[in-house]
Order: sequence, then C-alpha cells, then structure tokens
Amino acid sequence: MRKYELIVPCHFGLEAVLKKEITDLGYDISKVEDGRVTFLGDEEAVCRANIFLRSAERILIKIGSFHAETFEELFQGTRELPWEDFIPKDGKFWVAKAASVKSKLFSPSDIQSIMKKAMVERLKKIYHVSWFEEDGESFPIRVFLMKDEVTVGLDTTGDSLHKRGYRKLTAKAPIAENLAAALIMLTPWKKDRILVDPFCGSGTFPIEAAMMAANMAPGMNREFTAEKWNHIVGKRNWYDCLDEANEMVDLSVETDIQGYDLDPAMVSIARENAKLAGVEKLIHFQRRPVSELSHPKKYGFIITNPPYGERLEDKKDLPAIYTALGERFRALDSWSMYLITSYENTENDIGKKADKNRKIYNGMMKTYFYQFQGPKPPKRKREERE
Repeated sequence: MRKYELIVPCHFGLEAVLKKEITDLGYDISKVEDGRVTFLGDEEAVCRANIFLRSAERILIKIGSFHAETFEELFQGTRELPWEDFIPKDGKFWVAKAASVKSKLFSPSDIQSIMKKAMVERLKKIYHVSWFEEDGESFPIRVFLMKDEVTVGLDTTGDSLHKRGYRKLTAKAPIAENLAAALIMLTPWKKDRILVDPFCGSGTFPIEAAMMAANMAPGMNREFTAEKWNHIVGKRNWYDCLDEANEMVDLSVETDIQGYDLDPAMVSIARENAKLAGVEKLIHFQRRPVSELSHPKKYGFIITNPPYGERLEDKKDLPAIYTALGERFRALDSWSMYLITSYENTENDIGKKADKNRKIYNGMMKTYFYQFQGPKPPKRKREERE
C-alpha cells in the first residue's frame, strides 16, 4: 500500500487534542505546527482519519513543499510537483484555498492563479494535450505559505469535517462540531458522568458528547471527495472503515446528558438535530433558563458556549447571564464547569477565578476556554456505578 504524508488542519490551540486522536488511531506523528498536525499513513489511513477524527478540519495528502519568495519560484516549484500521480487526464483541479503567513507572497488570488497555470503546464506535457476538459472528478488543492515555505496538499475531505451531517438547523452563533468535540476531550468528562449544557442552542455539545458515549464515528454519515478517487484510495478501504465504524456503535449505553435553552424554538431544533445524529435517546433537552440550572446528583459537568455579546445590543445582558451562571454553579456541590467565551468579564461576573484558562481561536475570534475544576468522585462510588 502506498504511504502518504497526511496534513490535518485544526483550530488554533487544539493541536494537542488532535495529536492524541491521531496517535490513538495508531499512526505516527511527523510534525506538529500551529493549526495543523502531520502524520504518516496509507490509503486506509485517509479513510480512517476522515471517518474517525473528531477535532480535525480536513485531511490533506501532501503533494510536496518548496521555498518560494517570488511568483517565478512559486510557478517553478509547483510545476516540479508530481501532479500526474494524483490528477487524471479528465480531472477537475484548482487551488481551493491559499493561506500565507510571514511570507513575501501573500495575495491568495495571485497564488491560486499562478499555481493553477503551473499545474496545467506540467500536465499538458504529461498527457500530451493542449486543453483540459476538466469534466471528471474533483481534485481541490490547498496551499500554506509559512516564512516563504510552500506546502501543497490535496484535499480528500471536501466539506469541512465539522459538517457531520446532523446539523440541518442552527442557532444564531453555533459552535462548530469539531471544536465542541475537542473542548469536551479537553475535560475529564466520561460517558458515565453527568453533562449539562445550559446554553445548548442547536445542541452541539450534548450531541457530540452523546456520539462519544455511543462510540459513534463523527464521519460515518457523510461523504468525502476522495471516495471517487479509485486510483488513490480504493473503494474497499471506505467499505472496511464504515464497517469498522458501524460495529463500534453502542446505543445501549446509559447516559445523563442534558441540554437547556431559554428559547423553545432552539430546544426543538436541538431535538431534531439529535434525531438526525441518531442519539436522541441519549439526551434530554428542555426549555429552562440558566437561573433554574440544577441537578440532584454530585460530580457533574457543565460544558457550554454561553452568549459572547457578538452584537452590541446583546452586551448589556451579559453581566446578568454570567452572574446567574456563577450562582447556579456554586449551588451545584462538587461540580466542574468548562466554558468557551470571548467575554472579558467572565471570571468577575461568575465570581470565581478559573483553575485553568486556555486561549483558542474560534475561526478568527480569540476566545478562552475557562476551566473550573471540581473534585473527583470517590473511587468506591465510581466502582459502584460501573
């Protein structure tokens, strides 16, 4: 089986989570950089990474890398790459995205245009044609420039991996599914522990937690661009990985996962999304304001994405919301709380300093993941539950 270097972008600040996921799948990490992890794998790894990784953005096959400070160097470096190993004569190919950091070449549109011309020039000579119909399968390319080093990858995924296929309806400011999953993995929460999201919106945190509890692979109900690349990844690999994913699912697991929202329309949307994800029986959604947050049991988790005040008119409501959350959290004896927000007065209004605070970029927005850690449950009680 052919070996590849696979590049996996992720949210800035969550590289360690992704690295652990890849290692747990059984692959060797070759490089960790800001916003992406690279590992070595075969064509089966392309399938397994797309289907099983929860915190990834997409899976790219590395075509090559080179140094370029001028557009001429970019053209020549691109033309030298072995495009014919990946793109067939009828393939539709283009540079879908170009990103540049601390490099002399920084115009995405110019980078995309010049690289496309270089690819065409090489493939014209290889295939002995003067024109490409490009009426076959799609081969989107992504390129990163960092300090004049150009890294080129072939996108096997298509729509970003955060699109699991279950979220047809969303809240006003939804959290991406892969970000929600990564944040849950940053906590000590396990499927036998209580999880409550008091600002559940369209239900992303509870649904991702339920999928983890049921051992449901995040990519098992969607399609990928590389499924049609039979010359790169054989269909048997996709079938085998889907069989593996289906065999792992356990919907008989007992859970206590709850999602609350003040807006009844959001609660209905969350229920529908959970149903589409196949985990509706593992989550209890209800309309409830944060001021009524409570639970009879100890050692639970609050994991949530409260309002940030994205719009100026909403900012005036934030102190009351965070103060109410702090009051209810203090009433929940022995609980832990984890929340992602860009609101600058979070700790002040909650009335407690976080035990840990992690900077994470939610898209281009700088946010913080506040971690208020409660005590661990006594070992004897944990064993009784098990």
